Amino acid sequence: MADSKVLSDRLLSRSVVTATIDAPIEQVDIADWLLHLPDAEYQRCAPPDHKAAGYTTTDDGRPMSINVEMIGDGLVVQHYVVEIAEPAHCHLVSLSDVLTPQGWTTTQVIWDLRAEPVDDDTCTYTNTVTSHPTSEFMTFLDKLGVPFDTAAAARQDASAAHNRLETPHYAASIGRRARGAPNT
Repeated sequence: MADSKVLSDRLLSRSVVTATIDAPIEQVDIADWLLHLPDAEYQRCAPPDHKAAGYTTTDDGRPMSINVEMIGDGLVVQHYVVEIAEPAHCHLVSLSDVLTPQGWTTTQVIWDLRAEPVDDDTCTYTNTVTSHPTSEFMTFLDKLGVPFDTAAAARQDASAAHNRLETPHYAASIGRRARGAPNT
């Protein structure tokens, strides 16, 4: 990566979507679900956008989720480092590689997953995805002659559409795992 300094003061996109988990909060364990999510189940959570998922660690041993998915017209390879891994809350940060029709670049993606009880049998699942540009991304836009606001609007639309697709599937998958049901 040429210059991957994250520009956290610039917002590329932010999407927050909720769905119902059909399981009591005491049975929900988002961290366990996330760190044991089979590749095929990940793909079922946002067809045809989700391409692959795997799990590894950083060089210093922190858990990492590797996700490959289409966001709009970009193929995104996410290297999500787990910062919080609790039963009702996970927070991950990725310096993501993005293959666009014009070439490769990078962005930072922050993924926050939360469950909150609604009643004795259900929870609200909130899937929040926030993206910031990197210096490399800004240079990429400059070379293409694309204003940041134009790129951010396109990314916002694509990210929001993708989040609306995956969130209800994630909630259903988390609920199945909480109830001990097989992935389908």
